[in-house]
Amino acid sequence: MNISQEFDTIAAISTPIGTGGVGVIRISGTKSFDIAQKICDRKDFPTGKICHGWIYDGDVKLDEVIILPFKNPNSYTGEDVIEIQCHGGVNVVRNILDTILKNGARMAERGEFTKRAFLNKKLDLSQAEAVDDLIHSQTSNFAIQSAKNLSGVLAKKITEIKKGIFETTSRIVAGIDFPEDVAEPEYSYLIENFEHAISEIDRILACAKSSDILRQGVKAAIVGRPNVGKSSLFNALLNLDRAIVTEIAGTTRDIIKETLDMGVAVTLIDTAGIREGQNLDKVEEIGIEYSRQSVQEADLVLFIYDAQAGLTQEDREIYEIIKNKPHITVANKSDLTPCNTSEIEGAIAISAHTKSGLDELKEKMKEIICGFSLEDTEFITNKRQQSCLLRCRESLVRALEGAKVSELQDMIYIDLKAALIALDEITGEVITDDILNNIFDHFCIGK
Repeated sequence: MNISQEFDTIAAISTPIGTGGVGVIRISGTKSFDIAQKICDRKDFPTGKICHGWIYDGDVKLDEVIILPFKNPNSYTGEDVIEIQCHGGVNVVRNILDTILKNGARMAERGEFTKRAFLNKKLDLSQAEAVDDLIHSQTSNFAIQSAKNLSGVLAKKITEIKKGIFETTSRIVAGIDFPEDVAEPEYSYLIENFEHAISEIDRILACAKSSDILRQGVKAAIVGRPNVGKSSLFNALLNLDRAIVTEIAGTTRDIIKETLDMGVAVTLIDTAGIREGQNLDKVEEIGIEYSRQSVQEADLVLFIYDAQAGLTQEDREIYEIIKNKPHITVANKSDLTPCNTSEIEGAIAISAHTKSGLDELKEKMKEIICGFSLEDTEFITNKRQQSCLLRCRESLVRALEGAKVSELQDMIYIDLKAALIALDEITGEVITDDILNNIFDHFCIGK
């Protein structure tokens, strides 16, 4: 985006395309109110009030709408903003958007509304990234955690750490620049402050693994030989008929994936039955190879066998493949026979048909997933923020090591400056155009 484009008036549809009760078109920029006057049958748009009117394309009525006017800086973007709420429908919202574009706006780029909010200091960069996380959250838990960042939880902690480092840096600079008037700070003071800053950064980084799991989710593969009930278990966990279930061995030829909300997005994977033999067709062979690959990539394996048939040699061979990964052994078809789960320690007896034992299985899955460091979610960070924190920590460790050997404070100052720059990148005080564009290119158009 060039500089002149940053001052254009932009517009986009802000609700999903499709049939719905309401569609929202957002306009932002200096021409917003002028455009609204050109396309609406009313000419006054008092801010702070809901306005009613008809949208026209020339002499043609397009829709009866509600208009929400916002004057800068009291808007999401910090600019003049007009939001038009029309009836939901593909053609209605597109017709209104086309009319807006014909009357002086241009189509917004991905994330451009939130980018303008950042550039106009309505949000810092960590809050802007939280907006994207909130929109794309796959679970209610991650949505709640993202809302914490949008409210400024991470930004406040970063500001607090920066303030401490900045005060220490200022004392060093004063001692260097005015040695006759100001004494350099004691090294014991520097050590104490550096150790405190490092401990606060470690507190945030301790949540990094939890952050990654909440954002990316975990993969859980259902694995076993053919016809033991993998697809039935898959459907039962999802509570819908997603996978085809028959008595014919080898029905599942490809891996099937669906997302299950267990506080974390769990990608449940139904795999083809693993078996060896001379009579396998090419498609089934490929499906079995995909199954083996899914086992390798899974964070959790649900190993399922037929309780009625007992643990066969084929089952034992499959168990050898998965036993070193986090796994749960599931004895299926417990409704058909008294179930002996002692063959593998910790096995859970279930019936995918009657759904008995399913709650126990889900609780066990949650227990293992929570063991992936999910107990610590005080701060939610992404990879970019974690990289900045690690660079800040490295600079502070160098400064701490220098203070411990009474290094010249001029040299310590260099490391402290690098630490501050790394923290400024998190909130956006220091940022390159490439990084900024990369962040907002992940947003949807209209946000």
